[in-house]
Amino acid sequence: MSLHIAVDHRAPVAESVLMPGDPLRAQFIAENFLDNPVRYSEIRNMYGYTGTYKGVPVSVQGSGMGMPSMGIYSWELYNEHGVENIIRIGTAGSFREDINVGEIVVGLAASTDSNFQHAFDVPGQYSPCCSYSLLTRLQEAGRETGIPFTAGNIVSCDVFYETTDDWWKRWARMGVMAVEMEAAALYMNAAYCRKNALAIMTISDSFVTGEKATAEERQTTFTDMMKLALEAAVK
Repeated sequence: MSLHIAVDHRAPVAESVLMPGDPLRAQFIAENFLDNPVRYSEIRNMYGYTGTYKGVPVSVQGSGMGMPSMGIYSWELYNEHGVENIIRIGTAGSFREDINVGEIVVGLAASTDSNFQHAFDVPGQYSPCCSYSLLTRLQEAGRETGIPFTAGNIVSCDVFYETTDDWWKRWARMGVMAVEMEAAALYMNAAYCRKNALAIMTISDSFVTGEKATAEERQTTFTDMMKLALEAAVK
């Protein structure tokens, strides 16, 4: 039984789901990109919608912030609602001078400082990574749309307000290109459930330059990322 997602019989969850952290971003995507969207769930105001994109059913479901919340919603989508593909769309902070605010990054792998993997009783350090099938679909979508992105290692962190100024430099030294808060949990759930997952993020701030996007920009203007994810979802 799904405790956090209540599905409207008029709009069952589609096989492929886009997952922004912000439920208002889910609403924005549904209202601006999907045909005939229906809100199937609003428990805890974590909105979920199903509609069609280019004639193919697609759902958009908010995940909330952080790995515990992503863990709950992605687990229920995979195990209670028959979802096969989840594409996280969100924001990230850049650790690289050549990756600027507004540009798109894709997490090939998601390092983490979280202990989320303890749920799976792995006798060592698990390396969460994206699904190759979704990555190839994204590459095809990128070629067709002309929307560029940078793929590489990201890090999913539990803490937003770190207490030391240079903590990110140690990740950057290992080639990690950006930080966010959900992808590692999504990738682990997908691996355990034998499903597919991919995380696509727009850079909202730079640790190198200090540049930051506004709250409104985070919610409504990162449309290239949304288009890429939708194109990959319907391949």
